[in-house]
Amino acid sequence: MKARHRRFILVAAGLALLGLSAWLVLRAFEKNMVFFFTPTQVLAGEAPRQRSFRVGGMVESGSLQRQPDGLTVRFVVTDTVQRVPVSYRGMLPDLFKEGKGVVAQGKLGADQVFVAEEVLAKHDENYMPPEAAYAMKQAQTRKQATKEKP
Repeated sequence: MKARHRRFILVAAGLALLGLSAWLVLRAFEKNMVFFFTPTQVLAGEAPRQRSFRVGGMVESGSLQRQPDGLTVRFVVTDTVQRVPVSYRGMLPDLFKEGKGVVAQGKLGADQVFVAEEVLAKHDENYMPPEAAYAMKQAQTRKQATKEKP
């Protein structure tokens, strides 16, 4: 085999390995990517059905229900326009309260109840993730536009 052919085979094998590794990295990112949705977007069908995603908004006052087992809780997340019921089994964060911001990660069940795997509470009065604040503002704008139509 000539040196030129050997060099071509090595370059082709190197490119194939590089392509394979790039594909594997992109697949890993795709599986671990989690998108954020508001209750309005979830109920509009914009959220994925089979994949995990995050839903965020405010915990509706009076919606927190603790189940007899002591670990399961149900509450409602709202963006002031729509409401999504959430079920979570585990310990809630210390800062979790009704009327405060929350982000839950999980999947939407067939019964339209969001089954959370993780619940995050915001850490102070002034902070809200930028995408959550923007989405809540958009929901309010849509709500006002709907009211103004005759």
